[in-house]
Amino acid sequence: MKTLKDILYGVGLSAVSGSTSIMVNHICFDSRKVGQDDVFVAIKGLVADGHQFIDKAIASGAKSIVCEELPKKFDNDITYVQVDNGNKALAIMASNYYGNPSKNLRLVGVTGTNGKTTVSSLLYQLFKKAGFKVGLISTIKIMVDNKEYATTHTTPDALTINKHLQLMNDEGVEYCFMEVSSHGIHQKRTEGLVFEGAIFTNLSHDHLDYHKTFAEYRDTKKRLFDQLSKKAFALTNIDDKNGLVMLQNTSARKYTYALKSYANYRAQILENQFNGQLLKMDDHEVWSKLIGDFNAYNMLAIYATADLLGLEKLEILRLLSELENVDGRFQYYISKEKITAIVDYAHTPDALKNVLDTINTLRTGNENVITVVGCGGDRDKSKRPVMGHIATALSNKVIFTSDNPRSESPTVIIEEMEAGVEAQNANKTLSIVNRKQAIKTACQLAATHDIILVAGKGHETYQETNGVREDFDDFKIVKELLADLNK
Repeated sequence: MKTLKDILYGVGLSAVSGSTSIMVNHICFDSRKVGQDDVFVAIKGLVADGHQFIDKAIASGAKSIVCEELPKKFDNDITYVQVDNGNKALAIMASNYYGNPSKNLRLVGVTGTNGKTTVSSLLYQLFKKAGFKVGLISTIKIMVDNKEYATTHTTPDALTINKHLQLMNDEGVEYCFMEVSSHGIHQKRTEGLVFEGAIFTNLSHDHLDYHKTFAEYRDTKKRLFDQLSKKAFALTNIDDKNGLVMLQNTSARKYTYALKSYANYRAQILENQFNGQLLKMDDHEVWSKLIGDFNAYNMLAIYATADLLGLEKLEILRLLSELENVDGRFQYYISKEKITAIVDYAHTPDALKNVLDTINTLRTGNENVITVVGCGGDRDKSKRPVMGHIATALSNKVIFTSDNPRSESPTVIIEEMEAGVEAQNANKTLSIVNRKQAIKTACQLAATHDIILVAGKGHETYQETNGVREDFDDFKIVKELLADLNK
């Protein structure tokens, strides 16, 4: 247990009522989880306001309350602390509570619209192969060296982050690679963390349901770089028009990478095939099992980061050639009938275009590309017609279907995607709400050498409809359906 005063170190306080010398058991921001002698942090969320549950938290045993708005009536046995921003206070408190674990790690944050999971996961993989104890905080999972923990958010809440960083300290982990989402930055989940470096991959249309404007989305990403110390490094993709924006106000050492522009780190694609690509980096050729221009950028970001963290260049190149693809990222299967099925997390217009452009570059021209795609419910609606347009413009056949409809009607979501389809492409489309039936139809339509792309869910093993999650694994299902065609 720690004192409330210790936990509040570094938090900007507006007012305090009561003693801060009291002992605190745990920090909670969910009133349902409050226990005896806990401190409850009232957070103003998008759905609920934690201030409404202060009385419930006290009834459950909380002895101290941290909030943005003090209640009108005080309990004399309770310590009340007023702060300007509950999310920021929670993050700093969490870091203090767990002993500021990020200070004992070489923590690198990865942000951008696409590529965060691939870059962070493969950096974890590369440093493991190099013989280090490594941590990972990603969309797919949290890894504390060899121990795996489940995760539900790209960037978890501040308590979850610091809890696992402390576990990494306990296991002797030296490096940690962490996806940093715009939501996580905006909600201050990474406040109080000490980053040794940050990587910017790219920026394209996404999350405008949350950020409202593209400029706000971009500037939120930029905050990660603004907060870096002069000891840290800032690595950015200069081929992206927003790449230099990330470096404008950072105190960190600045580095760039690119395929097309002059940069500190450059690469060239020499060959591209379905089983990998040949890249030229630092005048050395390296074979990568990951294909496509977007993965060439990812590999270059990984190379640059490993170099900035002090690994030997030739050793990095050797390890790059050994890296395996990440689940749900251009994950492919070739059936006995030579039908290629590709599952990819592409759920933004840019990601979908990247994947389809890569497929169309690799195909000989005689194969059909059959795309199965949907859009998630309760998310940015403006990208739906754009994705409908891209899918039909770059495929021979498109089946619109459900993704994770959540609380929305999947039929309405599909209709909004169809609105982006140009008249000349309308005859390419089918609409099948049931995702498994849509994938099955794609398998039935495919002939020898055809390519099926199942886009949008990637690594996810569930489908969420009206608050209910059911098991659903795109890769597993498409493999089973293609195998059944051979029977």
